[in-house]
Amino acid sequence: MIYPINPVLMELLVLAMICQSDSYGYQISQQMKKVSNLKDSTLYPVLRRLAENEYVDIYDQQFQGRNRKYYRITDAGRKQKAYLEQEWNSHIDAVKEILNNSRPAEGGKDE
Repeated sequence: MIYPINPVLMELLVLAMICQSDSYGYQISQQMKKVSNLKDSTLYPVLRRLAENEYVDIYDQQFQGRNRKYYRITDAGRKQKAYLEQEWNSHIDAVKEILNNSRPAEGGKDE
């Protein structure tokens, strides 16, 4: 992808994934790679910040003899996701408006 993901959009995407089902870090990072060149080292501070803001809870679960850290969305996380999603949709609408209404500027070389 050529479009970078800023921290707010990354937060929205992570919350959206966790909202669908409890997830662990590697699982989230693999989904994020569909839309970004995200490095795993970038994801974990986001997950930590989401936990500090009480948007997600963290719990351990056994998997093949070792503990795996899972993230579960909270009510506050659902509210934050809804807010960020509304902001994202407004942003997309504004970008689409610019793209759909773009034309050469007056006095430009295209005249």
